[in-house]
Amino acid sequence: MKDLNEFSRISLAVLPTPVQRLENISRLLGTNVWIKRDDMTGVGLGGNKVRKLEFLLAEARDQGAQVVFTTGGAQSNHAMLTAACAKKLGMTPILILKKRGVTACRGNLLLEKLMGTDVRFLDTDDYQDIYDEMDRVGQAMGLPYYKIPCGGSNPVGALGYVACAREIAEGGVPFQHIVCAEGSGGTHAGLALGAKLFLPRTQVTGMMVDTDPFEVITLDIMRRTAALLQADVSLGPGDIHLRDMCGPGYAIPSPEGMAAVRLMAENEGLFLDPVYTGKAFAGLLAMAREGAFRPTDNVLFLFSGGAGGIFAADLADGI
Repeated sequence: MKDLNEFSRISLAVLPTPVQRLENISRLLGTNVWIKRDDMTGVGLGGNKVRKLEFLLAEARDQGAQVVFTTGGAQSNHAMLTAACAKKLGMTPILILKKRGVTACRGNLLLEKLMGTDVRFLDTDDYQDIYDEMDRVGQAMGLPYYKIPCGGSNPVGALGYVACAREIAEGGVPFQHIVCAEGSGGTHAGLALGAKLFLPRTQVTGMMVDTDPFEVITLDIMRRTAALLQADVSLGPGDIHLRDMCGPGYAIPSPEGMAAVRLMAENEGLFLDPVYTGKAFAGLLAMAREGAFRPTDNVLFLFSGGAGGIFAADLADGI
């Protein structure tokens, strides 16, 4: 297997991120709940995408790219962090976002405006339309460009969370479970593959916040990332653990998610977001209440950030 150090990588994140025991939540749930503070990765408002961008932007740099394109919904955390990291490296970010969700100058769009980012909207539900538009714009500019998919979720991006799994293993706490949000598949795929390699007694569960076929998407990214690593591992559907926490729809707060946001805020002073981490933590709470965790288990919640989105959503009725 290739060592992760053999891949091009730009140091962007403050690593390792802290792992903390949630004392009050653990007492409430009757098991040992820990949190991986990937909201503290050190660029923008922090978040999981910085780990992916260390590898993706290194590949962009190696290819001589001057312009970096990416996409997502109007309030995409990934798009905001891509802009921040690209700016930090002297590259020009162009965000071509779906004209879906909150398009007013709030939340992540406000942060992008503060950075002077070129943000464009396309009225489509098909990401292929957006990738085609990236090519049209890039070719018209006449500059070398690099396209990052939605969420940075491809094998190169997933290396960031293979590395995170190794980081967790080196931390010394034996975790029986890791729980993360599942929005585009790359974070879960990297963690699940990394667990297979470095944490063989750990189950990784992705909490789905969208309706895409993640059982197919996640396994495909895992297999292609394993091939990139030349890892001799057998991967199949049994390696994918998912739970549907989408609720009324992507980027629409759910009652369970908002209850989880309140529980974390009231007991630990940490602020989850209503789109990703709130719904993911609601899934962890549901697993605990269903008896999925023993009193002696160590359960790790990946806090993947998303603070910008809190200030775009209208949560008055849900709080």
